[in-house]
Amino acid sequence: MTFWLRPAFALRVYNRFQRLVGFDRSMALASAALTALIPLALLSGGLAARFGGKDIAERVVDRYGLTGEGAAAVRRLLPESSEWTTLGVFGGVFLLISALSFARAAQRLFEQGWNLPPLSVRNTVNGLKWILLLAMYVALSGLAHAAFGLRSLGLGAALVEAPLTFAFALWSGRLLSARRIPGRDLTPFAAICALALSGYSVAMTVYLPHLFNSYANRYGAVGAVFAMLSALFGSMLAVVASAAAGNEVHVEITRIGRGERPPDNEVRDQWAAVLHQARSRWQTTRGRTGLLRRSRRSGPPPK
Repeated sequence: MTFWLRPAFALRVYNRFQRLVGFDRSMALASAALTALIPLALLSGGLAARFGGKDIAERVVDRYGLTGEGAAAVRRLLPESSEWTTLGVFGGVFLLISALSFARAAQRLFEQGWNLPPLSVRNTVNGLKWILLLAMYVALSGLAHAAFGLRSLGLGAALVEAPLTFAFALWSGRLLSARRIPGRDLTPFAAICALALSGYSVAMTVYLPHLFNSYANRYGAVGAVFAMLSALFGSMLAVVASAAAGNEVHVEITRIGRGERPPDNEVRDQWAAVLHQARSRWQTTRGRTGLLRRSRRSGPPPK
């Protein structure tokens, strides 16, 4: 852990995240996901309701255990979807464009993260394949949470979902890069992404009901949109950070394979410098705090 978390490596990961414009890219991905997933969820929920399944709003309420204003806001935002089984021409075109927009936003993440020339619309066929892969991943994740997500904070569902996320992340990179990134180069990213999103899923099981209720009390049904966007932003931030970290881990593993691993004394020297700087700042802060306390005890100077 001291090797992988050493200051020089952490700084490289941070710099790569900055080059990806990580926070802006995470918000762009979250916005594209929201525009694509809500109509897709309504359509799939309508098809499920037609065959006797639960409505999409009830699935969200049950998935996160929402109550009160949070559950009411979700039901108002996602009304009964039994009629959402067919789409008009405009609705079908909008759904296709929004889904492809999400696919291209994810494609740009892989292209810029791995320094590839952009393909843009020339990769549309792979984008459509990725949308089908995304639908399968969401369906399988939903089944995992339905079967194991109601016990122990969803830890069982997170454990089942982790290998699914690993496979999905790996094949996402292959498809959206038009197979220009080898699988071995994507493996560290896929592993980190699976761990990060599984942990995030457990955290959201605990925190998301509070988020929905808080936003719904303030903004009504629109608060459910804010809560969904916030949750999606967190998950996309985990994906972007995983891309930055996974890329640097692959570079480090390649260097180790060539015999370029930094010597142990260099790693120890880096940590010693960090600890020395931390102790120095702590002592300076303590000294200033002590002077401030003594000046307060002695009172104002005499006139």
